[in-house]
Amino acid sequence: MKLAYGLTVRPSHIDGSGCFATVFFHKGHKIAEYAGERISRREVARRARGRRKLRFCAINSYWSLDGSRGGNGTHYVNHSCAPNSYMRITHGHILFMALHDIHPGEEITLDYVTTLHSNDKRCSCKSPTCRGTINKQ
Repeated sequence: MKLAYGLTVRPSHIDGSGCFATVFFHKGHKIAEYAGERISRREVARRARGRRKLRFCAINSYWSLDGSRGGNGTHYVNHSCAPNSYMRITHGHILFMALHDIHPGEEITLDYVTTLHSNDKRCSCKSPTCRGTINKQ
């Protein structure tokens, strides 16, 4: 797997492996583009069955990217209730953008808001503002 520029994957206290900055990212600037195999919502449903970790990211109501196939490390961006990035979808591209300045060594995190996981899936971000679940209910 070829990692996106400025990123590395290493162990995370949030959940297994995480995506970490190796360079400085300025607030409001692009961190990386989510990469993976483009699949239909039907294929997402098929692949999601029985999996504990899901690496899908929706482009629109029909298409998604499976970051576990052909990804660039961005599929290791973990959920946090106090994230340092957000996603912007533009012209079929999913971009991670910095919510504030991100320094080398800092884990890149995102508030997933809604996922294919059950609403009972517990969050392990450990932030002071943790809501307790990954999905925002």
